[in-house]
Amino acid sequence: MASRKRSTGAEPLDLPTGVTLVSRINGLLPDLRPSERRVAEAVVEDPATVARESITTLAQRCNTSAPTVVRFAKRLGLPGYPQLKLALAKEAGIEEGRNSRGPLSGALDASDSLEDVVSKIGYAGTRALEETAQMLDVGALEKAVDAVVSARRIDLVGVGAGAVAVLDLDQKLSRLGLATFQHPDRHGAMTAVSLRGEQDVVIGISHSGSTSDVLAPIELARSLGATTIGITNHPTSQLASTVDITLLTASRETSFRPAAMASRIAQLMVIDCLLTGVAMRDMDSTQQALDASFRAVADL
Repeated sequence: MASRKRSTGAEPLDLPTGVTLVSRINGLLPDLRPSERRVAEAVVEDPATVARESITTLAQRCNTSAPTVVRFAKRLGLPGYPQLKLALAKEAGIEEGRNSRGPLSGALDASDSLEDVVSKIGYAGTRALEETAQMLDVGALEKAVDAVVSARRIDLVGVGAGAVAVLDLDQKLSRLGLATFQHPDRHGAMTAVSLRGEQDVVIGISHSGSTSDVLAPIELARSLGATTIGITNHPTSQLASTVDITLLTASRETSFRPAAMASRIAQLMVIDCLLTGVAMRDMDSTQQALDASFRAVADL
């Protein structure tokens, strides 16, 4: 199996056309130095404000220096801060035109009214779906469908909020007659994966791509020859660097939230795309499996 070149985070991300700059920044967050990360978080939180700020004002607000801001812009593949401001202003204008009633960032604040909460969560969910649709590599999705369709067994690994997505995927794939096994804890996952091999598929779901309870089973699975698939929001994460096939989401979680929200919606969208691709490979078998499962619970 061909080895992967791990990203050092030094090169600018090269994401698909149509993906917003804010999503590009969000994907870069895990690889940034603390000072650069503060700048990135300020941009993600309110890109429209940053587009109007001087480099000195932004640097002071982020408790860093102007050279750090310039270095951050260059990490994005831009010549400097003026180009970053221009890109953000253009993006903010497009967003404002698309949703003049909603805030550009969708960031929640403790002082928000319930009306604000509904508007902002709706906005964040919509953006997560739209940007994930733009981000998702159809070629990678096709490879994932191929792997799942031909798999002997399919193990699904996710903890915390990722376990919710795992449960959804397990329920849907099992209704198609596939042999799926969900593992919301590391010990169970490691035990099951230790018995897998080249005919099997192991799927790990982690928004950050750095969850150790997901990474350990994935690394074990790959060492045993199983095909590994990762669903994550960060293209330079350890999960993305480890798996054979990466399916990317594009969601922006606000710093003030009770639990995973936009990220969960984006993960479920990717899952639905994968599921539908699998189901459409053999519509006759899919229909037979669905009919059988419907009959089994019709009178319950």
